[in-house]
Amino acid sequence: MKTGSKLYMAFVFVLLYAPIAVLIFFSFNSSNSMAVFEGFSLKWYKELLHNDEAINALVNSLYLAVSSAIISTILGTLASIGIFSLRSRSLRKMVTNVTNIPMMNPDIVTGVSMMLLFALCGTVVAHGILGFWTLLIAHITFNLPYVILSVMPRLKQMDTHLPEAAMDLGCTPLQAFFKVELQEILPGVLSGLLMAFTLSLDDFVISYFCAGNSFQTLPIYIYSQTKRRVTPDMNALCAVIFVVILILLIVRNLMAGRQSGKSTRKARS
Repeated sequence: MKTGSKLYMAFVFVLLYAPIAVLIFFSFNSSNSMAVFEGFSLKWYKELLHNDEAINALVNSLYLAVSSAIISTILGTLASIGIFSLRSRSLRKMVTNVTNIPMMNPDIVTGVSMMLLFALCGTVVAHGILGFWTLLIAHITFNLPYVILSVMPRLKQMDTHLPEAAMDLGCTPLQAFFKVELQEILPGVLSGLLMAFTLSLDDFVISYFCAGNSFQTLPIYIYSQTKRRVTPDMNALCAVIFVVILILLIVRNLMAGRQSGKSTRKARS
């Protein structure tokens, strides 16, 4: 039974990662062939550095991801504290379930609905409203539930008497929050920040409907290139994105594992 489970898991991982492995492998191909590997070379990575349009799209994606991650982390942390402070358990559960709906909602539904909302605002406010600001609003919207999901468990694990003790010792409520409460939930906040940055960096579906013509992110640029023949420099670009996302997820999991170990040791002591 154990052998069968291992074989099944190996089969699943092959299905998941074989296409990515092939893409990364051919990103080091010395020729522009997508079927024959003629030799190892960093040619296409060097070509990528001279692709001004790709670099501009990368800068746009990083700028958008950092902005949306920071704003959604601040709003999500405050929202988590507000939800956790609700005295009614039924009301707290209802609000939590409502915040979880966007995570279960298909991206295409979110993208189309936000596009229609921005189009309506464009008819009322100004034409050509789609651009960086609509993308920023859209990314903050779908990042918020993930930040709340990361911060809320830390609030539940925190000793609720710590802020009260800090205020008894002379801290104002604001000082108690920054010096005590924020320090306790900081791992969850950082985890939510990394998750928001990762989701924003590689989002395509929602960005495709909310971007407009004035602002192009990296996933949209890659999609526009794949409408024609996929060139090896796109393989290199996708390989770079995959490695960056993988590193961020490893860092996030290490942080979560370390914090879980600390919580376990505190509980035992």
